[in-house]
Amino acid sequence: MRRRPPVRGRRRAPPAILGRAQGIVFDFLDSGQYDLLGAFWVTVQLTLYSAVGSLVWGTVLAGMRVSPVPLMRAFGTAYVNLVRNTPLTLLIIGSSLGLSQTLSINLGGGTFKEIGFRLAVLALTAYTGTFVCEALRSGINTVPVGQAEAARALGLSFFQVLTLIVLPQAFRAVIAPLANVLIALTKNTTVAAAIGVAEAALLMKEMIENEADALFAVFGIFALGFCLLTLPTGLLLGWVAKRVAVKR
Repeated sequence: MRRRPPVRGRRRAPPAILGRAQGIVFDFLDSGQYDLLGAFWVTVQLTLYSAVGSLVWGTVLAGMRVSPVPLMRAFGTAYVNLVRNTPLTLLIIGSSLGLSQTLSINLGGGTFKEIGFRLAVLALTAYTGTFVCEALRSGINTVPVGQAEAARALGLSFFQVLTLIVLPQAFRAVIAPLANVLIALTKNTTVAAAIGVAEAALLMKEMIENEADALFAVFGIFALGFCLLTLPTGLLLGWVAKRVAVKR
């Protein structure tokens, strides 16, 4: 009888080789050389401060866009169209070179890190505020015109109509678009590495330069970190948008 040839399976790497490979990939996390949590904490701070600033500035711009004063309306339109179409990298580098180095405007920062952080927040606020403005303006357009006309007939001023009647309904209508703006802002904070802000992207650049044998691990760690920041935000604000949606 002919003997059947042995079934050849996939050869497994010896445990020693696998252990050595895992050690090469993840040793840099245990060494304490890189402050991974600190870098992502700076990213979170950039996002929070810029989100609050852009929400306030975007609301002001939206009020200008729908204002009955031609000068304010023209300024809001020109600002939104100009800044929204300017690359964010150009705005951040311009704020560093123009404000800090040329005009010596440091926004109260004493060290290089503080100055860079505050300038990055300023540039992100100026840029993201334009997208908040357009989202709010679309929400303002969903409010029936008759409500504003009735309020004006009762003697309310434009500012009172905007703040008491129009904007509360507009915010409820655009929570989902504002969530998208917030997620985009979280990812846009990586541009702050261009002026030396010690956030996640700057640390990733340093790790890629020093850990050439663990590139995929570095990319995976930072991709996972940003997913953990953005996915819960989108899910939470999506749930809030369904709960507070204006039913017409």
